[in-house]
Amino acid sequence: MKDQLEALVQQMYKSNILYSEAVREFKKRFIATVLEENKGNQCRAARQLGMHRNTLSRTVTELKIDVRQFRDGGKRPPRGTRPAAYERKLAR
Repeated sequence: MKDQLEALVQQMYKSNILYSEAVREFKKRFIATVLEENKGNQCRAARQLGMHRNTLSRTVTELKIDVRQFRDGGKRPPRGTRPAAYERKLAR
């Protein structure tokens, strides 16, 4: 992995990419990958990244990452239509 990172850095340097742009792109891709693994769940992603959820949320906003693209689209059913087992699962 170290060799791959070194090759990427060399390629970026030779392409005249500014440091700030490189850092921004790295952060964006890294955070997007963790969010994708956690299906857009920012609490779990923040825990894995070792940062507070609010910091992650602020960073996601700054980097203009659309968290909705990582979610599976399944919303919880309205409270009145949920089966009792589903309610117990949420209570844990």
